[in-house]
Amino acid sequence: MLKRFGFFGLMLLVAATALAIAPVIAQDDGTGPISYNSYASDPLPRAFDEGIVADWNAAHPDQPLQHSIIAHEDFKQALRAYLTAEPAPDVLSWFAGNRARFFIDRGLIMDFSETWDSAGFDDAYAPGFEALARVDEGYYFLPTSYYWWAIYYRPSVLEEVGVAAPIETWDDLLGACDAFDAAGKRAFAIGTRFRWPAAAWFDYLNMRINGPEFHTDLMLLKESYTDERVVAVFDHWQQLLDHNCFIDSPAAYDWQEAVDFMVRGDAGMYLMGGFITDQYPDELEDDLDFFRFPVINPDVPIGEDAPTDGYFIAANARNPQGAQDFLAYLGSQEVQQRALDELGRLPTRTDVDISGVSEATQKGIDLIQTADYVAQFYDRDTTPEMAEAGMDAFMAFWDDPSILNDLLAELDADRVRLAEEQAAE
Repeated sequence: MLKRFGFFGLMLLVAATALAIAPVIAQDDGTGPISYNSYASDPLPRAFDEGIVADWNAAHPDQPLQHSIIAHEDFKQALRAYLTAEPAPDVLSWFAGNRARFFIDRGLIMDFSETWDSAGFDDAYAPGFEALARVDEGYYFLPTSYYWWAIYYRPSVLEEVGVAAPIETWDDLLGACDAFDAAGKRAFAIGTRFRWPAAAWFDYLNMRINGPEFHTDLMLLKESYTDERVVAVFDHWQQLLDHNCFIDSPAAYDWQEAVDFMVRGDAGMYLMGGFITDQYPDELEDDLDFFRFPVINPDVPIGEDAPTDGYFIAANARNPQGAQDFLAYLGSQEVQQRALDELGRLPTRTDVDISGVSEATQKGIDLIQTADYVAQFYDRDTTPEMAEAGMDAFMAFWDDPSILNDLLAELDADRVRLAEEQAAE
């Protein structure tokens, strides 16, 4: 019995595997099945995903979607295998920035410039997201939703110490730190136990001093960490430390714990993503606002951190024309409006009706849609290994700024090694 059961079990497994990988022949005009792999495994995103797939299938019976939802962490581990399969899934959900660029540079993601143009995305997408979608002259990633970063603050606390908001210049930012210090408070709360909140300061200082293009090239390992422009970033960071801008011992707190300094009124501001409101007491939300990180060098474009999700087409797609048709649908005003209304996902298009969302959300959308460039975040824009080394260095600098030159030399050695390893792949 055991042998018979094992034999039939093996036959069932072989049959199921054959069905899963059997090629589907698509017509040249894009008819035939389209495969779509998504990591929208949480209940609400899953329901949304299933809803847009059902609507597509009802409207396009000659291009039915074969829809697979994979658990988020499993999807991340399997993505490279998906993209090197013959054939690969047609359309996949993913993250913008280096997470997509890694696969673009290896020829695993398809250029869909023709669809970008024919769908009118150039006119509909905000400038920063258009730049995020493009690599050189081609369009490879369709950004569809994001959340913003900004300097959050308590108006009542700033008023108490005599600081006017929004703070728009570097000198005014340092002056605010001095005013808080004189009042026995700190301008900025920050919790760096898990390092990444410090990386936000590097992102913004680098983009505001050197511009988003240099920042992007540094993240892509094309520029040196010993460059004088990077040194200038840490010179400005040193000024923040010299003016006692931050709470003491930030590494003793995670980001949520550091919010308590604002709640108590011991600090007035926090450079953080929009999710800070999840941690902030409801009864104090009327005393919470935000503004754009101040300008330092007025001659460079404005870059903003806004981690962004979206979609792409695999270079080995079995139905590339059908994939482009579906991608045009995913990037449409209709789908982005639905994502905002049902999930609260912020639109990358400028023609989505945002009148039904809160005033704060409308302000955040405007902050990002008026930016010249949308960055992702330090650990999304560079390689995982470089991100680890960089965030370690930021914390070491915070502890002992005198070792900066050694830290930058070590970072650049890591950069050179990782760039050589990438070139050899």
